[in-house]
Amino acid sequence: MQLGANSVLFGGHSMADAFRGIAMAGYDGIELSAIDGMSEHLVLDRWEELVPEIRDLSQEHGLALLAIEQPQRDPDVMDRACRAASALGIPVVNTGPGGTADDEESLNASIRSLAEMAKIGEEHGVTICVKAHVGASIYNTPTTLRVMEEIDSPAFGIDMDPSHIHRAGENPAEAITAVMSRVKHVHIRDCKGMQSGPGKPEDQANGRGDIDLLGFVRVLHEHGYDGALNLEVIGAREYSLEQCCTIAAESRGHMQACLQACGAR
Repeated sequence: MQLGANSVLFGGHSMADAFRGIAMAGYDGIELSAIDGMSEHLVLDRWEELVPEIRDLSQEHGLALLAIEQPQRDPDVMDRACRAASALGIPVVNTGPGGTADDEESLNASIRSLAEMAKIGEEHGVTICVKAHVGASIYNTPTTLRVMEEIDSPAFGIDMDPSHIHRAGENPAEAITAVMSRVKHVHIRDCKGMQSGPGKPEDQANGRGDIDLLGFVRVLHEHGYDGALNLEVIGAREYSLEQCCTIAAESRGHMQACLQACGAR
C-alpha cells in the first residue's frame, strides 16, 4: 500500500505548501484536492496551466500522484478532472454519490449519474471511484453493494472510507470484506462518536478516535490491496501550516504502525 494524504488538509495554504508538508511527514504520495470551497489546489478551470507546476512539485518532493478528489458529478467538470488525471498519470478520480439517504428515487438517480461518470473515465483511461457518504444516497454497505451490482464498468470502483461507514453504524473492519472486490481506492481518517460530521480536524487524525483502523488496514492487507491509502482530513482551512503538518505527521505515524503491525511493511 502507498501512504498518501489529500492536499485538502492544507486547503488554507498553497499547493506548494501542501506538497512540502506532506513530504516532510514522510508520505509516499499525494491526492490532489479539486474541491471547490475547501482548497485552491487543482483548480479544474485552469488545470492545463497547473500541470507543469504539479509535475515539478511531485518530482521536487518525491511524492507520487495517487489520486484526485472531485466531488461533483457534472459531466463537464468530471471530464476536466479526467483530462488532468490522464495528463498527470493519475489513475483514480474520487467523487461523491450525492442524493439523499433512504430514498429509492435518489439512489437510482445517483447510480445513473455515476454510470455516466464511469463512461467519462473509460474515455480517458481513469478509474472513477465513489465512497459511501453520511446522509447521501449511498451511505452504507447495502447501498454500496447496490451500486456495485448496477455498474459493471471496468472504469468504476469503490473508494472505501471507514469514517463514513463507522458513522453509518457499521464496523468498517467487518464491512469492507463485502465490497473488497471493487475497492480501487481508500480514504482514511479517524472519528470520535457517531455524529453526522467527522469532527474537528485534530480529532480526525488517525489514532485519536473510535475506529478500529488497525483492524481495517489488516483486512486490506489480507485481501492483497496494494493501492493508495490516502488520509483525508477536512475542515482545516483556517488552521496554521504548523497545525496541518502536525495532523499529517501524527496520522502518517499511525498508518505506518498499522502496516507494520499487520505485516504489510
